[in-house]
Amino acid sequence: MTGAKTTTGIENIRFSVAPMMDWTDKHCRAFHRLLSRRARLYTEMVTTGALIHGPRARLLDYNAQEHPVALQLGGSNPADLAFCARLAEDMGYDEVNLNCGCPSDRVQNGAFGACLMAEPALVGACVAAMKAAVKIPVTVKCRIGIDEQDPEIALRAFVAASLEAGADFLIIHARKAWLKGLSPKENRDIPPLDYALVHQIKGENPHIPIILNGGLTTLAQSLPHLAQLDGVMLGRAAYHNPELLLEVDPLFYGEAAPHSDAFSALEAYEPYIAAELAKGVRLHDITRHLLGLFTGRPGARAFRRHLAVEAPRHGAGLDVLREAVDLVKTAGEFMARDTTAAA
Repeated sequence: MTGAKTTTGIENIRFSVAPMMDWTDKHCRAFHRLLSRRARLYTEMVTTGALIHGPRARLLDYNAQEHPVALQLGGSNPADLAFCARLAEDMGYDEVNLNCGCPSDRVQNGAFGACLMAEPALVGACVAAMKAAVKIPVTVKCRIGIDEQDPEIALRAFVAASLEAGADFLIIHARKAWLKGLSPKENRDIPPLDYALVHQIKGENPHIPIILNGGLTTLAQSLPHLAQLDGVMLGRAAYHNPELLLEVDPLFYGEAAPHSDAFSALEAYEPYIAAELAKGVRLHDITRHLLGLFTGRPGARAFRRHLAVEAPRHGAGLDVLREAVDLVKTAGEFMARDTTAAA
């Protein structure tokens, strides 16, 4: 669905939540938006083939409150990407992003994703076609290189081609992707990080926004990069510990968080969940994105266990989530009483 935007252009790029397959669906994004008004949110990667030949309405569906939200596309055919970029613009997305960093077998077989690091001229043609088709920002997410490439050479050639074609900003995952020899999971951890190279690229292109991705696990670790770069993007850290998003607006934008804590955010999430359940969505499809809440607190394990067991059951409703939350509240109250008694 489309809706009134809270922002346009390339505002709100200081902090983003990365596109993550099977994770950053619309249910996840709706909850993340309750934790930060300003964080830029990205869809899972959607391939051009799926949009052209598949269930287009379902794949493009999102909720109005998600803005600013970007659609990430996977593909390598300029005409197809231009067509899909127009679909994104027509649906009201704030940005369309080209995936040039995913190393999975799926994208390798389709000759897109990280494979495109080896074809900067083709990427330039793709970006140019998308820019000609839409007015919303067209951006690129890439690695610093693949396989035996020298990142010092490969990344500069890739960046030059993207910028010459008109890319509005770049998101650089500061690791190589090894398409031969490492699994997608290993590619997220094993190749060494090279933040310095990303900083150099920004220094050489001072007028183009550059966002850093890769290896960032805390907001405190991320903030110093903003002295030189235009934004940071967190992925797994934000997904597995979504409460950290409550600190994004205060730390990155100097504004109050939309909710005081996760309990308040969950209460605000309930109308969305109720509406989705009424459409026939399973509770588990929504609450699977909440399992990282309350990490490190008393009752967190019981919270996860209750949702894991009860939410997939047929007919599970909001009472299941409320019961899980009560387990955390009760554990916290017990811990507080125990601490007071000991004192």
